[in-house]
Amino acid sequence: MIKFYGYKKCSTCRKAEKALEKLNADYQFIDITEMPPGVSALKKMLKQSGVDIKKLFNTSGVQYRELKIKDKLPGLKENDILKMLAANGRLIKRPLVSDGSRATIGFKEDEFNEMWKS
Repeated sequence: MIKFYGYKKCSTCRKAEKALEKLNADYQFIDITEMPPGVSALKKMLKQSGVDIKKLFNTSGVQYRELKIKDKLPGLKENDILKMLAANGRLIKRPLVSDGSRATIGFKEDEFNEMWKS
């Protein structure tokens, strides 16, 4: 089953969720702000998605700016970054979607639909 880490008030998450529904995908919605994925899950999804670790951050989020993450990132190790993200789901780019063997971070409609069609 697909795990969909999102936030109901996020318009991008709502679009992605509608896309999964159109694809008749079987998924579980998890509120990323209340139950962010743990360090090992984030590490696995990062590897599966093939993106740079910096792409895991919700750079348009208020907390990203307030905590000055952009300035801190160059001095942090991967494990420290993953711990920071696992502790605060509002820092994670949404939606974060995984079926255990594949993962997408964020929502680009064409890529998302291609990845999650049955």
